[in-house]
Amino acid sequence: MSLNQRKQERDFSAEVKALQPEVEQLAKNGKLQEAVDKISLLEKQTRNAADMTSTANLLTLLTRLVWEQSDLDLLNSQLTILSKKHGQLKEAVVRMVDEAMNWLPTLKTQKDQGKFKNGTDRWLELVKTLRDITEGKIYLELPRARLTVMLASYHEQLSENAPKEASSSTTPTPSTSTSTTDKDKPKPEPVTSKDHLDVAADLMSDIQVETYSSMDKREKTEFILEQMRLESLRGNWVKVRVGSRKINRVYLKEKDSQDIKLRYYDLMVQLALQDDEYLEACSAYQEVWDTEEVKADPAKELNVLENIMIYVVLAPYNNEQSDMLHKLYADPALQKAPQHFDLVKCFVTKELMRWSGIEQLYGPTLRQSPIFASGSKLGKKTGIKAQGKKLEEIENPGQIRWEELHKRVTEHNIRVIATYYSRITLKRLEQLLDLNSTQTEKTLCKLVTDKTIYARIDRPKGIINFKIKNFKNSNEILNDWSSDINKMLGLVEKTSHLISKEYAMHEASRGKKVIA
Repeated sequence: MSLNQRKQERDFSAEVKALQPEVEQLAKNGKLQEAVDKISLLEKQTRNAADMTSTANLLTLLTRLVWEQSDLDLLNSQLTILSKKHGQLKEAVVRMVDEAMNWLPTLKTQKDQGKFKNGTDRWLELVKTLRDITEGKIYLELPRARLTVMLASYHEQLSENAPKEASSSTTPTPSTSTSTTDKDKPKPEPVTSKDHLDVAADLMSDIQVETYSSMDKREKTEFILEQMRLESLRGNWVKVRVGSRKINRVYLKEKDSQDIKLRYYDLMVQLALQDDEYLEACSAYQEVWDTEEVKADPAKELNVLENIMIYVVLAPYNNEQSDMLHKLYADPALQKAPQHFDLVKCFVTKELMRWSGIEQLYGPTLRQSPIFASGSKLGKKTGIKAQGKKLEEIENPGQIRWEELHKRVTEHNIRVIATYYSRITLKRLEQLLDLNSTQTEKTLCKLVTDKTIYARIDRPKGIINFKIKNFKNSNEILNDWSSDINKMLGLVEKTSHLISKEYAMHEASRGKKVIA
């Protein structure tokens, strides 16, 4: 669909063709401003006549001549002026912006070589100019999204070298003026590493690419992944969760999107660990396993299989976890990691496990994994997830997960005991679990409140009863009574009907007329 809604009144193609060599010669002779004036004069005529093709050609010609003469100040001013002219044709502006964006890689290369080190950053200046032009224009949403990615990447690079805390000399002083509102006040320039990271994340989150129809699937998915990654770096995990729901998981299964799939599920694992959702992390690794790139590399596949088995064991017991655990145990492919497979087997088998034996058999291997390693930063709580947490929980998540594994072993043992025992003394339960009375009672109460098992503790006698008694509440008693009354009335009605039938047959046999 064309962006030009006005009817063309005249064709200026011939005039534009004749003007082009003339202005190119003027620019070469150093008369750039004269060339710009001639193009601007004709551009006004083509714009008023709604000649989109000629207008677009003139806009790109003007900006190209200024670029070739390396007058970047004039380039930025002309880009802004041409885009804001009254009745400017949208398609012409789109082509002009596309032409200007082709020069950004060249300026970026010059910047990396240190050309703008002691002066104005021309690359950043042009990016900001183009972003100002594209702001609020739907027909320029795609260039704006791409420019935003560049600017966010620039701020992220600055955050790596910026100081972590602002010095007193750079800290902005609060203004005492009340004449302007907070919205009117310009935002302070980012100083610290966190400031630059916040600017990068805010820039990306302002763009809602999921509504863009002009962006292809891959570019759109990569943009959302970049939004999620930046939000994860500053600890805003709520927005990471929201962004994950914008990704089309069906598209991730396509053959040409395997690299995006791995990036997505890596973020999902990080998100799951922030919430201690180990079953979610296990599901994410199963999706990673179902990738040709992973299955083609034995080392990667082995690492993924080990993570799958560790996380399914770490997950709290429920119907979904139990179902996934048994399905994984039945999969022969998991035997490629024999030691981890044996650990899964211990949780599938209804037998007691000694924690000291688990530590001795599997501890040396598991503690080398980033999941359980002491001092590991995997899943370190950041942002709002770190609020209310102890310093040890934040700084040493590997040790916390090792303690979680101990809890899973204890909970498994209690479920096994509840299966084979109807009653057991508290002392005997402590011996079987290798725990003290406080820890035993706390773990038992948690399983009861989670409705994983049924148990009642007789404290004076020190006995735990696992047998379920069929206690009925008032509603169940009333329902049973109502059912019995209905059955009784049904039998009375049936008996009455049979008596009436017998009486009628007896009277008929005597030849008398039965009165209805």
